Amino acid sequence: MDIAILIVEALKFIFPAYCANAVPVISGGGRPMDFGKNFFDGKPVFGKNKTFRGFFFGLAVGIAVGLVEWVVFGYPFLFSVFSPLGALSGDLAAAFLKRRLGIAPGGSLPVVDQVDFVIGAVLFSLPLAIIYWELAVAVIVITPPIHLLTNFLAYRLKLKENPW
Repeated sequence: MDIAILIVEALKFIFPAYCANAVPVISGGGRPMDFGKNFFDGKPVFGKNKTFRGFFFGLAVGIAVGLVEWVVFGYPFLFSVFSPLGALSGDLAAAFLKRRLGIAPGGSLPVVDQVDFVIGAVLFSLPLAIIYWELAVAVIVITPPIHLLTNFLAYRLKLKENPW
């Protein structure tokens, strides 16, 4: 397969997840998803940056983008839900891991921060049988530079406290 076509396919595939992952930056705040509670190890479950408002706004926007892709590109209807839900779940899993490692909310865990939501979106999309290994690899390869650039822009626009 032509590399340019693969990159376009990867961007189309992952776009609902990208949107779901980005929206909490501008819509977040409010009650933390862990209710401010600690895990049995005494550390926060997810931390103050993972909020219900950010999660559900991200999910709503991701679903909306997925529905557009369902209409325009013919992706399965359930992809509209699975991809953004997987992205947000992957992000929560990484937050859980980062708290276990003693990394504060907003702190950096290189590589994990760039691919957590992508891995979640890919895993949640597997039951739909629409992803193949080359597409998964392409998504994982193109995402870190895109993620770093968009986070830096969000930081410069004062939407984020950290550039990562």
